[in-house]
Amino acid sequence: MNARPNGLIISIDGPSGAGKSTIARLLAKRLGYLQIDTGAMYRAVAFLVSQKGIDPGDAFAVERLCNSADIRLDSSNCSQRVFANGQDVTELIRTPEMSLMTSRISALKPVRESMMMLQRRMGRDGGVVLEGRDIGTAVFPDAELKFFLFASPEERGKRRFSELVGTGERVTLEETIEAVSRRDRQDSQRDLAPLRQAEDAIPVDSSLISIDEVVKKMEEIARKKIHQAGITT
Repeated sequence: MNARPNGLIISIDGPSGAGKSTIARLLAKRLGYLQIDTGAMYRAVAFLVSQKGIDPGDAFAVERLCNSADIRLDSSNCSQRVFANGQDVTELIRTPEMSLMTSRISALKPVRESMMMLQRRMGRDGGVVLEGRDIGTAVFPDAELKFFLFASPEERGKRRFSELVGTGERVTLEETIEAVSRRDRQDSQRDLAPLRQAEDAIPVDSSLISIDEVVKKMEEIARKKIHQAGITT
């Protein structure tokens, strides 16, 4: 395995609500790596599409937006903030409506190509943890370490419900579980880069174990891989 300048590329793929963002952030912190929240990048594009009133079915308009959009992740203050064309959209992109819009626009070729180029540019030198739905299969199929994180739709729905209620959203648990299941169907059945587990990914079920236990398990595997690669951290 050829060492990259800054370390390994670690991918964490999986369905919505499995805890990918939180776990990627904690794993990156323990390893001293940079977290690249690719899901937030797609959500930022979805926000711009919605904000500008663009029809997701208008491929030309969506492509034009992607070519001009400035999507940026800022981790300078110990917490990652998401900016779209200079606007902090960190909280605005986490609503159920944005989740469904993200699933729609992330299946569009111009959106995926634009975000994939940006993600590859950000992570090509290694020392990064990227999470999403096709990191290990499409964005970085040559990633040195791949995980596939999953949990039951019911458990993921409960987690998402708690998050939404905590931010003041008025939703029911049943609606949230159905939204999670619907998002799974959309992501798994789309023609372009569907959600699936890479053949060489390590599956991790987070249904019945804590976030800390998941991170500990991943860290142990990562440090073993780093040691095997002869990388000094």
